[in-house]
Amino acid sequence: MPQESSHLASDAHRVVVIVDENSNPFELGCATEVFGLRRPELGRDLYDFRLCSPEPRTLMRDGFFTLTGVAGLEAADAADTLIVPNRPDVEVPRRTAVLDAIRRAHARGARLVGFCSGAFTLAEAGVLDGRRATAHWQWADSFRARFPSVRLETDVLFVDDGDILTAAGSAAALDLGLHIVRRDHGAEVANSVSRRLVFAAHRDGGQRQFVERPVPEVPDESLAPVLAWAQEHLDAPLTVSDLAARASVSAATLHRRFQAQLGTTPLAWLTGERLALACRLIERGESRFETVARHTGLGTAANLRALMRRRIGLTPLQYRHRFGPGQAPTPRPAGS
Repeated sequence: MPQESSHLASDAHRVVVIVDENSNPFELGCATEVFGLRRPELGRDLYDFRLCSPEPRTLMRDGFFTLTGVAGLEAADAADTLIVPNRPDVEVPRRTAVLDAIRRAHARGARLVGFCSGAFTLAEAGVLDGRRATAHWQWADSFRARFPSVRLETDVLFVDDGDILTAAGSAAALDLGLHIVRRDHGAEVANSVSRRLVFAAHRDGGQRQFVERPVPEVPDESLAPVLAWAQEHLDAPLTVSDLAARASVSAATLHRRFQAQLGTTPLAWLTGERLALACRLIERGESRFETVARHTGLGTAANLRALMRRRIGLTPLQYRHRFGPGQAPTPRPAGS
C-alpha cells in the first residue's frame, strides 16, 4: 500500500499518524479523510499528511488487512501534529519505540491527538499526567484504575487541552478532526471539509458521547424542522421559549428532546450556531463587530467578544487577523 504524500511546501503543517499492530482502521480513515485529502475546492491543501509505523508490515485490527509502504517511525520526529495509535486491546502495553516517539514529540512542543483508545497510548507515555482527557465510555473504569493522575472526562465527545487533544468513541474522531481544522483554518474551511465528508459541521466537544435515543421513537419528535428554522432566523432574538413554541411543545419537553437527540441544551446549541455564523461573517470580510453581533443574534459587540473568547479562545479582532479576507491561515502552534 504505497503512501501518497501531500507534496506541500516544506513549511506546511505536518500531520503524522502512527499506525501500530492491531490499530483500528476506522480512526485511521477519519484522520486520512480530514487531514490527508487534497482540497481542490479550497484552492490549496491544508496539511502535509503522512503515515508511519514501527514495522515495515503492520497487521491492522483483527487481521483484516496489512498496511505496508508507509514511512518508518522516524517520521514522527518531524510532526507538528502527531496522532497516536489506538486499538481495542487497551490492556496490552504499547511498544517502547512508539511511546518514546510520543515523548519526544511532546518535549519539542508538537500537538498530540488521541482518538478513542488513543488516550491509553498518551497516558502510557506519561504525557497526560495532571491533564484533561477523554476516552470511550466503556473503558472509563479501566482507564481510571490504570491512570489515576489523568483528569478523565467520560461524558464528552472530545477534550481540547491545548497541545493535547483526545476524542471519545470512533465517530468522535471526526468531530475532533473538524474541531482541529476549525482551530487551525477557521469556520469557513471547516464547513467546507464537513460538506465533503457529508458530516455535521460542528458538534461541540462538551456534548455527550451517546444519546438516549439515536432514532426518535416517533418521526414528528425529530428536532430537524425546528433546527432548520432556527438556523434561518439566527438574527432574531430567539429564546428557548420561541424554539419550544415553534416545535409545539413545552420548554421542558424541548429540553428533554435536545438532551436525548443532541446531547446538549437548546441554549447551548443556539449559542454555538450563532458563534459559527459570526465566524463565517468575519471570515467573509465583515469588519463591523456590532453588525456581526446584530446579524447573529448575539446583541452587542461586547457579548460577541466575551463569547468568542470563552468558546473559541480568540477575540473577534484576533479571529479576523487570523482568518479574515486576504489572510493565509496557518495552524496555530501547539498549546496556543
